[in-house]
Amino acid sequence: MPTAADAQSAAIRGRAETSRRLKAGQAVLSKLTLQRIEAQLPWYRAMSSADRGWVVVLANSGISSFIDWYRKPQTPLRVVGDIFKSAPRELVRSVSLQQTLQLLRVVVQVVEERVTELARPSEQSGLKEAVLIYSREIAFAAADVYARAAEARGSWDARLEAMVIDALVRGDSVDELASRTAAFGWRSDGAVHVLVGRAPKRSAHRSIDEIRRAAQKWAEDALLGVHDDRLLIVLGGVEDIDRTVTSLAHYFGPSEVIIGPRVDSLAEAGTSASAAVWALRTAAARPATPRPVHAADLLPERAIAGDRSAVAELISRFYEPLGAGSGQLHDTVAAYLEFGGSLETTAKALHVHPNTVRYRLRKITGLIGIDPTEARAGFVVRIALVYGRLSEAGQLSNGHKSTVPGSPLT
Repeated sequence: MPTAADAQSAAIRGRAETSRRLKAGQAVLSKLTLQRIEAQLPWYRAMSSADRGWVVVLANSGISSFIDWYRKPQTPLRVVGDIFKSAPRELVRSVSLQQTLQLLRVVVQVVEERVTELARPSEQSGLKEAVLIYSREIAFAAADVYARAAEARGSWDARLEAMVIDALVRGDSVDELASRTAAFGWRSDGAVHVLVGRAPKRSAHRSIDEIRRAAQKWAEDALLGVHDDRLLIVLGGVEDIDRTVTSLAHYFGPSEVIIGPRVDSLAEAGTSASAAVWALRTAAARPATPRPVHAADLLPERAIAGDRSAVAELISRFYEPLGAGSGQLHDTVAAYLEFGGSLETTAKALHVHPNTVRYRLRKITGLIGIDPTEARAGFVVRIALVYGRLSEAGQLSNGHKSTVPGSPLT
């Protein structure tokens, strides 16, 4: 009658024999696994040849490590953490956790189907149990690898986001911003707006996460950060910017919320950010400033404060169109504003009928997009006329420079 020692000795010999068969059949297992991967996993077929090669390496490493562990079950498992060391870091991005588990499932299926060939009848249940134990451990390890990668990627993305925000604030060139935004992985190809307002008083970390989730509901992509006491939100691919900002305005602190001008890409967002920050600095000069308000609606205040881009826009949008042609429109609006909006006095000064003044004012409205007979529009046009005349007189190149070089935040 066999003793316990005899049974244990037989079990050891049986496991050793199964290990030998596994080692001998490793090439066949690898070949069958590759065939099954190609047949069952569409994402594998869509990968580049280099990435497919690394997936094959991972699958073969999984089979090899299982065989080594089965031969010496007392040794620690070589799981995904060790297997992934041979693969490039980028593969963790190329192959998702779900795809890794699908790959593991294929390997397990191949081994289980070959159990009858790889083990004696008395060892088959033990081999199946070993496959299940190993697959469970490797699945847990895979989850740990991807969790760590996600955590590291999240920290890196947060640093990149902060670097992009700092670059916008500094007023970096388009080329410099392009290199930083490429590393950030901006997903939107749509137009970009920068929003600027006071930072909320709540806990910054909690607030940023909350605002990011809200912004991403409206935009294809968003990045944000706090600089001093200002909150900047960059939105890409927004369909209705006014509606979007109205829904996000309550995330800002007190004071105005500024909508920077639209630009075509994230690399050009510095232009939008600069205009928005200048507008935030000068919004207090305009009585009853709307919230939110476009930076373009504060051109006079920005220009007076030293924003050279606002001066240039006032001249190009309002002064130059009025000065084209015979100059009648320029003279008319200048006289109208000078005489406090009196049609009769303006007509008398220009030696024309009041109806002619009315006609020219309507033409001016159609030309520049604002009605100079309205108080705010009249103020905008008056400031544009001042800077336009100074520009023609050559008094802006040296006499009107920003007191703060570069971005108004630097």
